[in-house]
Amino acid sequence: MKPVSREGYKFRQDVSIPCYQTNDKTLLRPSAFMDLAQEIAYWAAQELGFGYDTLHIHHIAWVLTRMHVHFQKPVAWKDRVSLFTWHKGAGGLYYLRDFDLRDADGACCVAATSSWVVINEKTRHLVRPDEMAHLLKVDYEVDHAIAEPAPKVALPKGAEPEASGAHTVAYSDIDLIGHTNNARYVVWAMDCLPFEEAEKPLRDLYINFNKETKAGETVELFRFREGSAWYVEGRVEGKSCFVVKMVF
Repeated sequence: MKPVSREGYKFRQDVSIPCYQTNDKTLLRPSAFMDLAQEIAYWAAQELGFGYDTLHIHHIAWVLTRMHVHFQKPVAWKDRVSLFTWHKGAGGLYYLRDFDLRDADGACCVAATSSWVVINEKTRHLVRPDEMAHLLKVDYEVDHAIAEPAPKVALPKGAEPEASGAHTVAYSDIDLIGHTNNARYVVWAMDCLPFEEAEKPLRDLYINFNKETKAGETVELFRFREGSAWYVEGRVEGKSCFVVKMVF
């Protein structure tokens, strides 16, 4: 049985939140939402004819580059929820996909928008949208979970972030295309915060993936606080590989 069902141009997956995706307050962790989102994204793309299996034949793959997640209502262990996703077409070099997580009563709990690119699995270079046109022949309607595309994220001008440790990319970080899985960066970022800060309700999560990281690389982590927002940046040999902004 397929894990997703189609409702018009949207795809739906019904989930019962397991304990291992929650924190000590039994609430869904931000990284767990990232896990759920990437899984339904893969299945939805597959159903539309441009998923992992199809692209892998051509030695190309989807890579998430930016995401904005807005948390509206807490989601807890055992909650039965429905996650929706839909393809919104291309915007410049990016392909846009939105997500909407709803509770059993239909109320929106989490809304998200994401931007993706396609890379050549061998060269790791970008594949331009015009080179993908023959694989992306799909009709869609533009609906928005979040209207504005996920923005560029950077440390505030003049910020002097403090070092907050380092992480060597290991077995549990690597995904099916051979680099660090997008949800792992959120795990690293949350773990950089003081525990009492990380436990506060998160309102918005913004993340940019600037450079892929691979097994064995050491990512130096830096954090900076500005009001109710925390920034975490990861660097490899001084170059930014990701930046996260978390607004509590």
